[in-house]
Amino acid sequence: MAAPSPGPHEVLTCSPETGCKAVVSSRRGLLWRLRDKQSRLGLFEIGPGHELHGLMCMMQTGLWAATQVAVDHPPVGPLSEEDFSEVLIQVHEGFELGTLAGPAFAKLRRSLGLAEEDYQAALGPDGPYLQFLSTSKSKASFFLSHDQRFFLKTQQRREVRTLLAHLPRYVLHLQRHPHSLLARLLGMHSLRVAQGKKKYFIIMQSVFYPAGRISERYDIKGCELGRWVEPAPKGSSIVLVLKDLNFQGKTIDLGPQRTWLLRQMELDTAFLQELNVLDYSLLMAFQGLQEDERGPAKNLLFHMARSVQGTPSPEELSSQNCRLLLDVPNALHILDGPEQRYFLGLVDLATVYGFRKRLEHLWKTLRYPGRTFSTVSPAHYARRLCQWVEAHTE
Repeated sequence: MAAPSPGPHEVLTCSPETGCKAVVSSRRGLLWRLRDKQSRLGLFEIGPGHELHGLMCMMQTGLWAATQVAVDHPPVGPLSEEDFSEVLIQVHEGFELGTLAGPAFAKLRRSLGLAEEDYQAALGPDGPYLQFLSTSKSKASFFLSHDQRFFLKTQQRREVRTLLAHLPRYVLHLQRHPHSLLARLLGMHSLRVAQGKKKYFIIMQSVFYPAGRISERYDIKGCELGRWVEPAPKGSSIVLVLKDLNFQGKTIDLGPQRTWLLRQMELDTAFLQELNVLDYSLLMAFQGLQEDERGPAKNLLFHMARSVQGTPSPEELSSQNCRLLLDVPNALHILDGPEQRYFLGLVDLATVYGFRKRLEHLWKTLRYPGRTFSTVSPAHYARRLCQWVEAHTE
């Protein structure tokens, strides 16, 4: 998604009270471009003069107002068809922001124990977003909220339509399997500047949160073609997400948690197969455990499934694949092994195995005989990723 940008000497500043306005900036120019080039791979603040600063300001102002609707009118009752189909358009100075399926996402955020005020504060104008320059081949723009808790990604219209179509089944899957590895989608929006073309973005809970002590990050698809990233120089502060071939020779040591992970991978990939989806990734990150974080059942709380009323039977617990959750932020995406803490989550759930992907599969089969690549049938994709996890865990 192409992002609107201010002119060569103007940037936009925003607040929830006044919206966006142009101010003169002297930071644009050669100095910024040199600094931007040095940061071409990594994570850094979107400051005045950055080409995405204008877009960020509009997103922050629009999201502040959109979330205020849920603050003023908290969702009540069970989800309805109208909750999934509602579109709210709010007009601001110079742009309009649409909120897609707002009531459904508000109820999903509530089910996760996320306060609307906290969500609003993290996404609003209180601090600049961080841009993540991904090694992904997509043309999407990637942002993190200033506290790195929420991840924002621009999407194509067809991807948004796919996600909206799957949203009721996605919510039902999370109700049935509240400890699912699927990334938690928290919002979906459109943004139109003046009379321009609509742009779309989604918001989800970041798998890599809290990120302060993470040492390695990986994006795994279970194949080899195009799955190598040149590592950053030793001692570099550049943030890179590595890929399958970078993981060769490594293992994930989970101990007794391994059985739970393998079962949850089966449940989640089977669901994505039912949706006819492929090309999703297993995000992984490593963080060494400190001495007071090691040991059996340290700081653990048992979180019962929210979808179960009363005391669940052993059969219900088994089918839901519940587990002990660490008493830490983002516990649904965190597993502790004997020596390492692992951040794990399935992301990019919007690629359907349609006519275009079938043609791509045929072309790659002819172009790369004997090699593994991402464009395969959903059944093959799900099975192969589960096999990868089984082979690389102990």
